[in-house]
Order: sequence, then structure tokens, then C-alpha cells
Amino acid sequence: MKRIFYLLLLLSGNAFCQNTIGLPEITTYTKQVYGAGAQNRQIRQDRNGLMYFANNEGLVSFDGNSWKTYPLPNKSIIRSLEFGPDNRLYVGGQDELGYFFADKLGMLSFHSLKNLIPEEDRSFTDVWEIYFYQGKAFFQTSNKIFELDKNQCTVYKSTHWRFITLYNNELIAQDFTNGLLKYVNGVWTPFLKDGALPKDCYASSLINIGRDSALLTTVKHGVFIYANKQLKRVQSPALNFISGKFISGAALVNDQHIALSTNLQGCFIIDKKGALIQSFGRKEGLQNNNILDIYLDRDKNIWLGLDNGIDFIAYNNAIKHIYPDLQNEGSGYASIIYNDKLYLGTSNGLYNLPITSNSPADLSYVKGFFEPVKNTSGQVWNLSEVNGQLLLGHNDGSFLIKENNASVIDNTSGFWGFFPFYNVLPSSLIVAGTYQGINFYTYSDGKVINKNRNAHFESARFVVVENNTIWIAHPYKGIFRVTINAKGNPEVKQFTKKEGLNSVNGNYVFKVGGRIVLTGESGIYEYNSAKGLFEPSGYYNALLGGKHIRYLKEDGAGNVWFVFDKIIGVIDKEAKKHRVLYLPELTNKFVSGFEHVYPVNINNVFIGGEKGFYHINYALYKKNSYQIQVRINNVTANGQTDSVLFGGYFKEVNGQQSQQEPITVKHSLNSFHFNFSSPVYAQQSTITYSFFLKGYDAKWSDYAKRTEKEYTNLPAGQYVFEVKAKNNLETESAISQFAFRVLPPWYQTFPAYAFYLLLFAFLIYLLIGYQKKKFKNQQHKYEEEQKRLQYLHHLEIEKTEKEIVKLKNEKLEAEIAHQNTALASSAMHLLQKGELLTNLKEELKRLTKDVEDEKTAHNFKKMIKVLGEDDRMDKDWEHFAHHFDKVQSDFLSGLKKIYPALSPNELKLSAYLRMNLSSKEIAQLMNISVRGVEISRYRLRKKLQIPPKTDLFDFLISLQLPAPNAQD
Repeated sequence: MKRIFYLLLLLSGNAFCQNTIGLPEITTYTKQVYGAGAQNRQIRQDRNGLMYFANNEGLVSFDGNSWKTYPLPNKSIIRSLEFGPDNRLYVGGQDELGYFFADKLGMLSFHSLKNLIPEEDRSFTDVWEIYFYQGKAFFQTSNKIFELDKNQCTVYKSTHWRFITLYNNELIAQDFTNGLLKYVNGVWTPFLKDGALPKDCYASSLINIGRDSALLTTVKHGVFIYANKQLKRVQSPALNFISGKFISGAALVNDQHIALSTNLQGCFIIDKKGALIQSFGRKEGLQNNNILDIYLDRDKNIWLGLDNGIDFIAYNNAIKHIYPDLQNEGSGYASIIYNDKLYLGTSNGLYNLPITSNSPADLSYVKGFFEPVKNTSGQVWNLSEVNGQLLLGHNDGSFLIKENNASVIDNTSGFWGFFPFYNVLPSSLIVAGTYQGINFYTYSDGKVINKNRNAHFESARFVVVENNTIWIAHPYKGIFRVTINAKGNPEVKQFTKKEGLNSVNGNYVFKVGGRIVLTGESGIYEYNSAKGLFEPSGYYNALLGGKHIRYLKEDGAGNVWFVFDKIIGVIDKEAKKHRVLYLPELTNKFVSGFEHVYPVNINNVFIGGEKGFYHINYALYKKNSYQIQVRINNVTANGQTDSVLFGGYFKEVNGQQSQQEPITVKHSLNSFHFNFSSPVYAQQSTITYSFFLKGYDAKWSDYAKRTEKEYTNLPAGQYVFEVKAKNNLETESAISQFAFRVLPPWYQTFPAYAFYLLLFAFLIYLLIGYQKKKFKNQQHKYEEEQKRLQYLHHLEIEKTEKEIVKLKNEKLEAEIAHQNTALASSAMHLLQKGELLTNLKEELKRLTKDVEDEKTAHNFKKMIKVLGEDDRMDKDWEHFAHHFDKVQSDFLSGLKKIYPALSPNELKLSAYLRMNLSSKEIAQLMNISVRGVEISRYRLRKKLQIPPKTDLFDFLISLQLPAPNAQD
């Protein structure tokens, strides 16, 4: 049935559409992926590598990692976009035109220019194209072209403007009536002679393809070459076929090849003669065949804007995909070039394709269809050329391949591979690894015969033959060695720890650099034949140490291809210093455990994949130097709320992006999220990133795939976030930076510090006041305590004094009592003396009367006179006055001071009156009569100025006398 299909295909009119066997990887982006509308009309790339798409729902951007959509204010479809000389991104939509620019947060914002259009022309249909010419912007709609020159707008009307473009520094447009026109000083003049194009021809692109020639594509009328002001149609079977598929655009992909996009059949790659090189449609992996725009990015890879989706063709990539079967289903397990044919063994069977001397050096560009080999349906495990014959290891047995047919050699078991036993070819003995162990076959006259001298012990998939020794590795059973004894029989030896085998699990054996190499869980070992054991390999462990290698394959240049986990790489030995390169584009794209690498030469390396095969032009892979850039796409500050600090643009959209001034962030938003990417779309899987936060991190991070980084709770200070990218070839980008400053919290600001200072001063003031108050309280308490102590002491003193006073008083009282006694005694003595004298005088007077003798009478009178003398009385008085003043507190002295006019008798009278003596007693003491006392009393009252009603005694008792020592 397949041969019939091929025959029908060859007989069909599309036989010229044979594709290359190798096709670049196609990445599809559905509208669910990019999150916008279905149609994508135009595509552009800025100088920083970002892609932009004119989408039904607005402007869509892609940085290689994330998509963003910017709708127009009127929510209309965007049909066209172009970068202006001012680096702004101009767009045109339905009834709207303007440009996107970066606002102060670095986010794209739209500015409408519709207000510059005359009011009567402001209603218009879709803007299909935008071009800049001679400092002016031209926006093309179906019936109008708007020319914007600063703030001036000129409108060029037509029944139908079909097309506009720039070519050779001229602005070219197509009018429905007048054909192709060129703009000259505000006038549209003919570009081609009348009739050069069919009347209903609709141009879709005009591109330079040489120094003096251009390619003009039309929607329905094919392709034309414009040279020397002449237009000539290019015809070829391929172009004739493509012409009917509605050509929508063209792009020059390299010096020789041109890409044509169509609305009905996908994308075609032709040469300048019109021959088909490649085609891309749904069968090759596109989402659909309706391509609205084609764009070649700066890395010479192709972007397709589809009627529903966006597709990316890594056209300039050195890795191609090969599908040997039409259903694109079989996994690739084996490949070989034999007798000018490329054979590919898959899980569905064996396929072949002729390879001639005229085939390109890069075999992925060979054109044709793979043809299945008869009798090979099913799992193909191995293809080996032994003794000039092609042998096939298959799930159903072993086969000999001749031309396009497979004949059975042995179907007793499944076969893994074939090896010559002897180094001299043809080898008379062939070794085969089978599901059961090792089979031995003799070879004679082109025939392979089993002599049943087999070594069946375990499945022998990993086999190496060297120096008549067979090494077999079983991933779960260990390492075995098979030799032939003198009798020609095989002998099997299993290697253990004694021979350097640390584990029976995960072991694989290969022949690399002429040596037996063992890879295992604990490292890589080389066999030391002199010691008969495996020893750690210093060379391989230094390069691949720590990795569990499952596959090794040496190419003709000495490079060693290897596989670990689900990653493939190569030890490249072409440079002076051997280096390890990884091919992340192929990570997890091959059948794990059944890896296959077939290095034909440096331009052709075939690798088995989960679906078909991959072809690597290794020389081109190392030569390709994609421009590695890294871009900070978004910076968000997080706190109680999230705030976008930076939207990806420091300047205009198409400008060189570099930050001018750091951004200041308040402390409540001191957690940051950085998003970054590298717009290398064909090798996105090869890019890794390293970042460093100046002012916080101690060193750059290790390179990793992560495209975002978070920092939480950064302290106040100056920071610069830096990020760089590199690919697997160690090509490193320039560093991209974002500088910012985290403000201190309010409690660490200058006003806060001033407040703290004032508060501190106030607290010091309060503290001082408190200390003063405390001191005063303590002082008060101390004083109170002192007062209390003083009071107690005073009480003690008072008590003592009272005791002393009491004692003094008692003593004084005793003295006063004594003085009173003495006074009383003196007074009594005076009184008695006075009475005695009085009585004596009276008696003498009486006796004198009775004595008749004059002499005696005279003596009696003389005696009476002596008794009447005052001298003795005065001495007695002085003695009395002395005691009286002591008892009466110097009464007489004080009275004398107050009343100096008092006579001594009046002082005596006063003293006697103070002693409350009666007049009779006073009369006796003063030696006067009672009447004399009364008279003296009267006189005394007058001198003392005593009121009549006041008693003289009371007055004298209450009289306040001056201190004894007081001065006058």
C-alpha cells in the first residue's frame, strides 16, 4: 500500500514538492498561549530582540519567555505596525492610528494621532501598512493614504489603494486604476510602464534580492523580477504551483533562498531561479496553512503570522528533524549510510533514501521520500556493516539487507547488534548480541552461518569486541567477559568487586579511543589489561564526574558524544582545551535507555529521537553565534499591596534600553520580584541565567534556567540588580541592570531622627525632672525625716530641757522657797524687830514717864533715840531688798527704771505692797504709823498713775517690768 501511495504521489502534479529530509524545528503558539486574538497580520522585532505582532485584540509582544497584550483604546483590530525614526512603535487599526511609547514606569502606552487628520477624513477603514519616508509617516488604508509630517496631515484618496512599500529608497504604492506608483514631492507618479502588470494584479511584496534587482510577488499572478526598470515574470513548476495559493508575502532568508508565504498552502522556500527548496505546511507542523505575514528576525529565523496563531521556524538552526515514515510516528533507533543510501531504523521498520555524490554536504538538505525496506516491519534495533554487508538487528531476528529487501539470517531470538570478532577483515567469525546472550556466526563466501557455539547467559545488548575478547554489559546484572578457549568454545566470566566493579547495577561498556570504558553509578572506569581490572578514569571523570553516563560514542574527529539522564552532550576535542558542550535542544527528545548517535562527519550527526531522527550539522552548530542579550522585563515591589515599578522599557520601544536614574521605593514595598529573559528564540532551551544584587548578594548566582528572582524584606539602602545570560557554547551576554533605592522606614528618616532627638531630649528633661522630683521627694523625705528626728530630738531636748527646767524650777523653787523663806524670815525678823523695837520704845517711853530722875529719863530718851536711828534699818532693808529682787525677778530695779521718781521709801512700800502686807505690818516695817502708810499709799498711786478703781496690789503684780540688763 505504501508503494502505491508513493506512486500516486509521484504521478500527481505536486511531485515537484519533494521536501528536504531534514526540517527545522517548528514552534507553535496558539492564541491560548499568547492570550490574544486569532489573526496576526504583521510582525516586527525591535533592536533589543523583542517580537511584536499586530493582533485582532491589540499589540502583542513576546520576549522569549512571556507574552503581553496592549489593546487600543477603541479595542479595535491592529492590522499594521512599524518602528519610526523616533524609535516609537507606530500602529494602525480600525478607525485608529498612533504610536506606543514607554511611560515613566517603563510600560507601553498608546498615543493617538487621529486628531491630526482633517475632520472630514477621520472616519476610515483598517490601516493595512505603515512606512516612513523622507521624515514623514505614511498610513495606508483601502481608499486613503495619510501622510503625517509633524503636525500636518495630507490625505491621498483612491478608489482602492492595494499596496505600499519601500524599495531602493523610494516609496511605492499600488492604485487600483493606475497600477504601481512612486511618491515624488507629494505627487504619485508611475513606477512602471503601463501594462507591465496584469490589470487585476494585486501586489503583495517587493523585496531586494540583489544589488540591482528585486522580487515582486502578487497574490494570484505569480512572482516577478524587477531589474533595469524592467519587470519579468519568473516561471517554474514550483512557482506555477505556488502562484495559485495566494502569495501573501516574501522574505529573503539568505543570499540564495527566498521564503514565500501563502494563504492556502503554507510557506515555501525557493531559490532565485524559482526552484523549490523546502515547504512548510500543516504536514510539517504548522498550525494552519493560511499565513497572513512572514518575517525574518535578526537571527535569520522565520516568524509566521497566521490566520489563527503564530508559528516560529528555527530556519537558521543547525538541528533539523527527520521523519522517515509519512505518519511521523516511529521512534529512531538505528541509522547508517551504506552503498549510497541512508538507512534509518525505527520502531515501525527500516527506511532508506538514496544519497548521491551530488547530494549537499549537509545531508538534511537532501530531497526525496524515504522508502520502506521489505520484511522489516517492527522494532529495528541495530544496523551494522560487517565484512561489507549490512546486517539488521531486529525484534524478530537478524536480517541481511540487500537493496530494498531484508532476508532472514536467524529468527531464533531478537538481535541487538553485530561485530567482527577478528581485526582482519573480512572476519571469519561474527559476534551477535541477542536477547539470550552471545551468538557466534561463521562467515564464508558472503554467507553467515550459526555453528551453535553460543554463550547464552543474559541479554547482550551492550557489546564491545576488542582483541578477540567480548565485553557485555547488563544494566542490572553487571559486566561479563566472553573469550574463546583453545577448543573454540566460549567461556564466560562475570566481573565483581575484585576486578574494580563497585556495583552490578547501572553499568554500560563502550570502546572509546581504543580503550574499554565502563560507565556506572559511581563514575567512569577504564580497563587495565595488565592488572585485569577496571580503574577510575582520570580524564573522563574530570570532565563528566558526578554524572551517570549511559551512552558513549566516538566520532571521526575524536569527539565523544555522551548521554546522561535525558541530556545529550559532546566532549569537543577540536579546540586546544577539550570542552564539554550540551545540546539542550534535544533534552528529553530521545528514547531513554535506547539512545543512538551516528556521527557520519562534522556536518552530519544523526541522533535517534522519540519521533524520527534529529540531524545536527555540528560544524554549523558551533559556528552559529546568536546575539545573546538579556532583558529585565518586569520589576514588581511587594508589600501589603503589589506595585509595578518597571514594565520593561527605559526608553522608547526601539531604543537602547539603559536606566538613567535609580528608582526610589518606600520601605513598605521592600520585597521585589524580577522577571527577565533572553530573546534568542531558536535556542531558548540553551539559555541559562545568573544574577547578582549589588548591596545584598555576596556573589553571582550559579547559571540556571530560572527566569525570575525574588528578594524579600530588603533593608534600606542602594541596590543594583544585575543579570546576565549565556548559551551552551559559553557565549555570554552583556549585563542588564536595574538600580533602585529602598527608603528607610518612617522611623529611620531624618524627621524621625529629629523627633527621636527631641523625644530623647524630652525624656532626658523628664528624667532630669523626675530625678529632681525624686531628689526633692527624697530630700523632702529626708527633711521630713530630719524634722521628725529633729522633732524627736527636740522632744528629747524638750524633755531633757523640761527635766532640766523642772530640775531648775525645782531648784529655783527651792531657791525661791529658800529666798521666800529667807525673805519671809527677813521680813518676819524685821517685823519682829520692828515690833520689838516699837514695844521697847513704847516701854522706854512709858518708863521715861515713870522715871523721875532726869538723868535716867535722859538716858531713856537717849536710848529711844538710838532705837529710832535708821542705819541698822537701812542695812536690814538692803539685805531684804537683795532677797526680794531675787524672788521677785528684780522687781525693785525694774520698777525704778520705769518710775525713776520713786523714792526709796516708796520703793519699800511697793515691795511691801507686792508682798501683800497689811498697812499695820508695813507701818511696823517702815517705822511709821498706819496713817503714814495710808498717806504713802496715796502718794504712790499718784506717781504710778494708777486709775482709781485699780487695786494697787493688782497693779504691782501685773506690772510688766523691763529685763534686768535692758538699757535705758
